[in-house]
Amino acid sequence: MPDMLVRLYDLPDAAPYHARASAAGVRVRRLDAWDRTHLRRFVGERFSEEWAAEADFAFGGGHPIAGFVAVKDGEIVGFAVYESSRRGFFGPTGVREDLRGYGIGAVLLFRCLESMREMGYAYAIIGGVGPAAFYDKVCGARVIEGSERSVYGELYEEQRARRQQRA
Repeated sequence: MPDMLVRLYDLPDAAPYHARASAAGVRVRRLDAWDRTHLRRFVGERFSEEWAAEADFAFGGGHPIAGFVAVKDGEIVGFAVYESSRRGFFGPTGVREDLRGYGIGAVLLFRCLESMREMGYAYAIIGGVGPAAFYDKVCGARVIEGSERSVYGELYEEQRARRQQRA
């Protein structure tokens, strides 16, 4: 899974995604300290323990907390963090499966990218991308040539080995 690069100084308009997410009854806001336990549980149960650890790290870098949550009816339904495992990196991010397609992931992405731009970054790296077409379409991200192994290469290899042992 390759890494992708996003030009933060040339982000497209996020308003259509905000409108779709809002129409679905979803509010996106910055993480607060009291979200930590709930976020860790949400990410660990729906995605992976590795992602949960990485998301948890977003709480340790100071203020503001380096991430956002999507909330519907008082429950976390999506998340995105940045600067968690590496400086200048976006992710991980995820949205509850039944709510995908409502622009929630895009809003989470844009909130993080905009925050990174405010920090002074001109570019952001999306590491170990799965849905490259999504990032290309939504924010104009481009695959970084030669990054097929990604910075997460060893982690992916360890995860693959654990899955094979269980099978």
